[in-house]
Amino acid sequence: QVQLVESGGGLVQAGGSLRLSCAASGRTLSRYTVGWFRQAPGKEREFVAFITRSGGSTYYADAVKGRFTVSRDNAKNTAMLQMNSLKPEDTAVYYCAAGTDVRYQSATYEYDFWGQGTQVTVSS
Repeated sequence: QVQLVESGGGLVQAGGSLRLSCAASGRTLSRYTVGWFRQAPGKEREFVAFITRSGGSTYYADAVKGRFTVSRDNAKNTAMLQMNSLKPEDTAVYYCAAGTDVRYQSATYEYDFWGQGTQVTVSS
């Protein structure tokens, strides 16, 4: 199995940027599709972005399309989420997840492994 550790969260003003990283260990990340999700207080975990094993295809939630960019570096066993033009409503704990046979990219149950999350707070 693979272990995932997110980093890069923090406090930023509205309009600012953050870059999240998801470092994998145990097994090579190239075996897995990677998804990013977020969960705000009192809300369900929601899909943010998805990237295929090779990095050739990506998919975004409408709420972040045009502002966030997902990427991966399989040689470094890492996936990234670049977040620009951040808004207060982006405030949440962000999680990366890995799945071996993901058919519905936005469904949490499709992913087998999860990181512990990193807090992103956007002030107005």
